[in-house]
Amino acid sequence: MRDVIQIENQYYILATSDRAADCTRVLKEGDTFAVFDCHGDIQPYGLGDQGLFHEGTRFLSRLEFRFAGVRPLLLGSTINKSNELLAVDLMNPDFATDSMQIRRDSIHVFRSKFIWQGNCFEQMRMTNFSLEPLQFPFTINFGADFADIFEVRGMVRENRGRLLQPEVTDSGVAIVYEGLDGAVRKMRMTFDPPPAEVSDSEALFLMKLEPKESSCIKISVACECAGCRQFCGTYEMAASAARDSLKTMKNESCELFTDNELFNSLLDRSQADLLMMMTETPFGIYPYAGVPWFSTTFGRDGIITALEMIEINPTVARGVLHYLAQTQATEFNPEQDAEPGKIIHETRLGEMAALGEIPFGRYYGSVDSTPLFIILAAAYYKRTADLQFIASIWNNITRAMKWIDTHGDPDGDGFVEYARHSSTGLIQQGWKDSEDSVFHADGTLAIAPIALCEVQGYVYQAKTGAAVIAEAMGEGEKAALLRKEAQSLQEKFFEHFWCEDLSFYALALDGAKSPCRVRASNAGHCLYSGIASPDHAAKIAEQLMSDTFLSGWGIRTVGTCEKRYNPMSYHNGSIWPHDNALIAAGLARYGYTRHTSTILEGIFNAALAMDLHRLPELYCGFKKREDLKPILYPLACAPQSWAAASVYLLLQATLGMSSDATRNQLRFTHPVLPSFLEEVQIRNINVGTSTLDLFLKKYRGDVTVNVVRKEGPVEVVILK
Repeated sequence: MRDVIQIENQYYILATSDRAADCTRVLKEGDTFAVFDCHGDIQPYGLGDQGLFHEGTRFLSRLEFRFAGVRPLLLGSTINKSNELLAVDLMNPDFATDSMQIRRDSIHVFRSKFIWQGNCFEQMRMTNFSLEPLQFPFTINFGADFADIFEVRGMVRENRGRLLQPEVTDSGVAIVYEGLDGAVRKMRMTFDPPPAEVSDSEALFLMKLEPKESSCIKISVACECAGCRQFCGTYEMAASAARDSLKTMKNESCELFTDNELFNSLLDRSQADLLMMMTETPFGIYPYAGVPWFSTTFGRDGIITALEMIEINPTVARGVLHYLAQTQATEFNPEQDAEPGKIIHETRLGEMAALGEIPFGRYYGSVDSTPLFIILAAAYYKRTADLQFIASIWNNITRAMKWIDTHGDPDGDGFVEYARHSSTGLIQQGWKDSEDSVFHADGTLAIAPIALCEVQGYVYQAKTGAAVIAEAMGEGEKAALLRKEAQSLQEKFFEHFWCEDLSFYALALDGAKSPCRVRASNAGHCLYSGIASPDHAAKIAEQLMSDTFLSGWGIRTVGTCEKRYNPMSYHNGSIWPHDNALIAAGLARYGYTRHTSTILEGIFNAALAMDLHRLPELYCGFKKREDLKPILYPLACAPQSWAAASVYLLLQATLGMSSDATRNQLRFTHPVLPSFLEEVQIRNINVGTSTLDLFLKKYRGDVTVNVVRKEGPVEVVILK
């Protein structure tokens, strides 16, 4: 870990490190995920994030396959199209045994791995491609440190639990850890067939292969703890169950196809990433935020992912809403930044959360999750007309509205703001939550309480959306009041946030109500929410599409002219796909669909250069250079749910597409297609009780929309 340094809460990889280019492969299912190197091993180098994790704890911290102590050579490594299987091809290097010299490329090794219900299953097939019989040893070395995910990230604990006596049998071993929280966690590794020798850290196999003969070794690693879901079946049974589960979830979404196979590849990878990140909770399906650091429920991330997916699969929104309603704060807890009515920021499992060493067991330190919760509820109702479900969470919506008007606005100035109460919680509580993300024009950091520009837009959108729901619930007076409050907020917002000389909204107001006169992508979210005036939107759109923001790979989080601009930073000049998607949807809202196609093209080209065509959490904001790839951010999560889902909202924005099940309408407003697409097919999209298949095609600079199949009373409306 000498290659990685920590400065306060930020982590950096040294420029001299050879680990920056290390390839990793990720698998996830439920509350279990694994990060392997490209060989399929787990090694304690690079960022130190490799391992098999379950419910916030690393159960397997070392896994190394060796021929007589020598590492095999890598031929290929990939995740399959449906994202549930890691496939690795290896061959032997030159190595010697006690009885013979084995030349390189004699032995082919195929490793296949997947995760199912707290278990990591592996099948290792070895084939002798030489002309002679071969006898050789190989080893599997392993270890379990039971590190909490926050320890893996770099936090140091004064005290830890203890390892108990390992349980070694002929066919495997169990390593046991008793935590300070009293919980016993166990990593159980089983081999089939049994190895020649096994200890608490190594399994030795002696292999004999005739020419062209193959032999398989099966390895399972179970993460065992009290209350954990366990699967006790075979490799084949688990593989079948995993495939069936993915197929069921996939069938819930509409299908998208285009005439560009590379773009289809991005769509396929995004869908596979999202299916992998979807996790069944007691309250429904929820998209966990990202691997490795955020493989858990995050309020903001789950909401934005659901909003990005609302047209292709609204059932995700229902699961997110139900979960967040059930975990809504009911009382004050300063150490959790919790206040009645507030929507959760994140939840964590694991030893440190159980002991309160971190505040994130249930943590409420985000200022925007609460209005975004209401926005998602309104979007779900409009998309599905499912008033029965909305009625079941109406009390949660009204409690969220009350938080906005009271605890969210403690000084009563009409703006929702934040200040940390927890001693160990987040200082910045908007989506840009790094400590240096909110600042003034001279670079000095803003002092709390802080009112972010996009949060005021979210509140405006929440009030207008809640008004629609209130009317549906038969509460007309409440609907009228909410609309009046939204209009008042919009007027006040113009007065305090618009900077005429910048032709831009201020990033925020600080604790002294002084505007942070900084051009940042946050203003683009004000277009998404609809709080911006048409005149302001036009001026903001012009700047967002200029070289100040547009890098060629997407829109930067901060303009290049700003004091703290740094294309290698986490939030002050980098590019986030979900940020671009929300901005694009905002531009489309004000009629700038041609701008959205430019953004989509930049994100698409960036994805083509990424490993597996996978959009990461973020990447660096350097200007696009010919024949060069975008610069990766070394600590970015990949996959990341709201990054994977961004492609759907980006395409939706270019098509000006929106559905309204309450009116039985599917609308296309000023639809365009980017230069790399000529045709788009949308199959099995549901609007209320209706189902459609659509075919969209460029024609003489325009986009035609053809209804191929329609079942039900839905009306397709095209506004040119």
